[in-house]
Amino acid sequence: MAPYDRSGSSPGDRQSSIAGLIEPPQPAHYESRLSRIISGLDEADATRQYEIEARDNKIESLPNSHVSSITDKKVIHWEDEDPENPVNWPMWKKFFVVGTVMLVVLNSTMGSALPSNALPELLPYFHVGTGTQEVLPVSIYLVGYILGPLLFGPLSEQYGRRTIMLSTFFGYTVFALGSALAPTWAVFLFFRFICGVMASSPITVTGGIYADIYQDPISRGRAMAVFIGGTVFGPLLAPVISGFVSPVLGWKWTFWIGLIFAGVAWPFLLCLPETYGPIILQNRAAKLRKTTGNPNIIAPLDLEDKGFKQMATVVLTRPIRMFISEWIVLASCLYLSLAYAIFYMYFEAYPIIFEQIYGKNAGVSGLMFLPIGGGAILASLTFLWYDAMLHKAQKLNKPWTQKEESRRLPLACIGGPLYVVALFWLGWTARASIPYWVPMLAGVPFGIGFVLIFMALLNYLTDAYEIFAASSMAASSTCRSLAGASLPFAATPMYTRLGVAWASSLLGFLSLLMCAIPFIFLWKGDVLRENSKFCKFLKEKKVKEEEELRAQRARRESKALLDEKAEEV
Repeated sequence: MAPYDRSGSSPGDRQSSIAGLIEPPQPAHYESRLSRIISGLDEADATRQYEIEARDNKIESLPNSHVSSITDKKVIHWEDEDPENPVNWPMWKKFFVVGTVMLVVLNSTMGSALPSNALPELLPYFHVGTGTQEVLPVSIYLVGYILGPLLFGPLSEQYGRRTIMLSTFFGYTVFALGSALAPTWAVFLFFRFICGVMASSPITVTGGIYADIYQDPISRGRAMAVFIGGTVFGPLLAPVISGFVSPVLGWKWTFWIGLIFAGVAWPFLLCLPETYGPIILQNRAAKLRKTTGNPNIIAPLDLEDKGFKQMATVVLTRPIRMFISEWIVLASCLYLSLAYAIFYMYFEAYPIIFEQIYGKNAGVSGLMFLPIGGGAILASLTFLWYDAMLHKAQKLNKPWTQKEESRRLPLACIGGPLYVVALFWLGWTARASIPYWVPMLAGVPFGIGFVLIFMALLNYLTDAYEIFAASSMAASSTCRSLAGASLPFAATPMYTRLGVAWASSLLGFLSLLMCAIPFIFLWKGDVLRENSKFCKFLKEKKVKEEEELRAQRARRESKALLDEKAEEV
């Protein structure tokens, strides 16, 4: 069934489209040349990715193989219920993928904050003074987070998730070792930067991996909840490790412990299977060429242009274009960036509060982060409760469950206000006349709000963009890392000049403003997705796949009936 076409042209009239699925651009006279260029790239990119996915899932068979002909080539596709298709993998295999990825993410995020409470030993070792220098070991790592997603998200959609995960985690391990052995401050910061670039890979690629193996939004959402838990607990463990280890064993042992954690992850990572469907089909085609001796057997990905121009103008720019042209991506990035930046500003604010106001040492100050972890656990339980309620409502075909936004966004509507409350709570109770455990407990609603916001919005991005999930996550990761790397430089001056109460209040008011975003998505999210080229083409892809699957099942049932009648005769 052809989609609605305002131009009135037939599918055959549109040579640049794919089977009539792409509506010809009709730019208004006031559009700038830049916006038209971006719009054209978005259309070409979405069309190309749509084409790959359509070929992957095309259901047309020849004897003993699912293939279709393009000139003299034989293009293989997924068979119905194909066991090698990641969405059809057994549950244990999917659990292994989720657990392995979470372990790698835990390493990545823990590495970001490892130096936070080791600075009293680290700075004198390199003969470096305090001030902006003491922020650099964490911030320069997050600068790497800015650059990495622009590469690894799109490249994972080009060359596969496993290749990117293995190569980048190897780089992370090597440069984490280099950080512990760095001879000078400049070399140390350079190694920290490269560590950050490499460590950004699992955070960026995870959304794509989970979209690869889970078609069901409920299962995918639970997997994303595990992922977000890893991103939260990593930075919370790091100050505790460095706060207690560095004063006793020296700052280098903080990094040795980080390397031990990395070593634990390696055996699991080496066993991680490829999850990206087009790459699996490409490997299958290569194997068939070798075993059959037929050089014309190819996968849909083999038909894709992989030249430098394609890579530079389409693949690597996709996260940037999604940030510019996709309102859902832009708004989500802004909210997540602020929340993420405040989280990393706490690594500067907590020593001011608990060491200067309450006189705690670095190790105990690190323990003050644990209520945030407790809040993260409560957020996960809240997520599972909501997920069970959603699943039950979907079985009963409740109307509200049919709307995309209803799946996860209500969690952000809960988490956002809790996040604001936590900021005001911390700011106005952190004073010597009030026991230290009162501002410490502000970490509980902070952890709940932070995790619920991330769970809701990252799941929404994954559900909305599916095969483009890695690129949308790359845009999100880049933006929030930019904020996380830059805003902590303002933390100490801000808390010093404004005081703890008003500095926290300023962050609270900004967070209150951002609270509106999930509510806007609930209100107008369907309109935003209808105006998105990426979301529109994904919707069309689903319709075509469902039609072809129904047609194939009908053919199979018809054949079974004919075979039964033939046997009776």
